[in-house]
Amino acid sequence: MARTRVNGIELFYEVEGEGEPLVLVHGSWTDHRSWHAVLPHLTRAHCVLVYDRRGHSRSERPPGQGTRAQDEDDLAALIEMVGAPVHVAASSFGGSVALGLAARRPELLRSLAVHEPPLTAVVAGDPELDRLMREAQPPIDAVMADIRAGDPEAGARRFVEEVVFGSGAWDGMPEPARRTFVTNAPTAADEQGDPDGNAVDLAGLSGYPGPVMLSKGTGSPPWFGAIVDRLARVIPGAQVRTLHGEGHVPHLTAPQRYADNLLGFIASTGSAPRP
Repeated sequence: MARTRVNGIELFYEVEGEGEPLVLVHGSWTDHRSWHAVLPHLTRAHCVLVYDRRGHSRSERPPGQGTRAQDEDDLAALIEMVGAPVHVAASSFGGSVALGLAARRPELLRSLAVHEPPLTAVVAGDPELDRLMREAQPPIDAVMADIRAGDPEAGARRFVEEVVFGSGAWDGMPEPARRTFVTNAPTAADEQGDPDGNAVDLAGLSGYPGPVMLSKGTGSPPWFGAIVDRLARVIPGAQVRTLHGEGHVPHLTAPQRYADNLLGFIASTGSAPRP
């Protein structure tokens, strides 16, 4: 366990394993522990860095409205600390962070693997997807209203039961997981408040030269697949992998499958794991 000061804040991180560096970027509401199930598989082949993004768990939460660009700058600083270029794998909003950095500073990345980034702006204008996203928005708005009213536990419970897993799921979660959701609820609301948080520089990504794997699950809402497909049409040579039977967090629900998929992709770039 370690801490480093970057861009005026303190970030918590852990490094484990040996080999080419691999940085994992978590999504909203969670923290570095969301990767723990896949770490035993990945650290046999790579020196893996996991961290809590700004505003999450053990990392510092600065006051005021944050931006995804700040997260991108934090990721850049950690990569430079490890020694660029590195492999990066990211999930959900962490994938938006990683793609935003790829558009701005491609020289930092050896390869990039992203699962279902919520970059809804890249599919805006599709009538059916717009309708589905509008229908899904009211419970998310209610979650944000709870948090901004000063009740992060109510917002976290509502998010788990009305947006993600279904009725009764909150009481079935382990207490540490519930605490993590409550702790990080204000940052989840902050990310929703970033007006540029759901967009990415497609022109910048169109010039990204490195290997990219974009993945989607058949169990996820349809706009995630549409986002992945749109990004794949923009990024030169991007691979798209469909994880049948999985949803938005395959590193949690199918860690062995997720790790095998990621390691296979990295190996295909010419960075084979150690014997």
